[in-house]
Amino acid sequence: MNNKAIGVFDSGIGGLTVYKAIKEKLPGEKVVYLGDTARLPYGSKSAETIIHFSVDNAAFLLTKDIKIIVVACNSASSHAIPHLQDKFDKIPVLGVIEPGAEAAVENSRGKIGVIGTTATIMSRAYERAILERKPDARIIAKDCPLFVPLVEEGWANHRVTKIAAEEYLLPLKEEGIDSLVLGCTHYPVLKHVISGVLGDNIRLIDSAETTARKVYTILKPLGWLSQINNGREDEFYVTDFPDRFKKVGEIFLERKIEKVTTVDVCTMVKI
Repeated sequence: MNNKAIGVFDSGIGGLTVYKAIKEKLPGEKVVYLGDTARLPYGSKSAETIIHFSVDNAAFLLTKDIKIIVVACNSASSHAIPHLQDKFDKIPVLGVIEPGAEAAVENSRGKIGVIGTTATIMSRAYERAILERKPDARIIAKDCPLFVPLVEEGWANHRVTKIAAEEYLLPLKEEGIDSLVLGCTHYPVLKHVISGVLGDNIRLIDSAETTARKVYTILKPLGWLSQINNGREDEFYVTDFPDRFKKVGEIFLERKIEKVTTVDVCTMVKI
């Protein structure tokens, strides 16, 4: 048993879907969550910048006595995972791309849709990961840049969101996809809207849920699972805008967030 915490970082709030899935799959674990809200969005940044930000975030989490780093950001997972695995090689580093790709292959008959931020789609990371596992898969990728701000505005049920979803997703449906990878951690909040546009015959692949399962399969053989929480409280950190994080985060989690602490990850000094 290993009672150290699970470290999770994202560019902002969307990674809370991964946090929530981890807590549902592994209720005995303590989680330390960092949202780099001062520097979001990552989806419009260069690969070099995303890698730089990701190193800062991982280094901060390591000061919190963690046993695994979960990169709950598709843009960071697309670009930074190999670098982070090399630099922080004492503990496992997991992104959301590989688990999502594995689930897509398992649940598709061959024509897979992928949606995400512009940076994630342009990186072709999901396409490479899927084709490694299923070389004959047909992949149709589409960036959906409006989804993130709509979620963070709290407009998951707004008519504007439905209009945007129809604009983005109906062409994928017409292409005949049988599954759709939600390649951004904000997108699970819009599951009901996406399903409403695509219908019940297209399976949605939630990278948050698949990542939580992967965390379990990594920690279990190492003997690093914590079975009892013992009242340990999860910790939430941001690099800016704690009030907004708390407000929108409570929409994601459907519960109160008691405390959010602002930190400077560049210097790793609490402010």
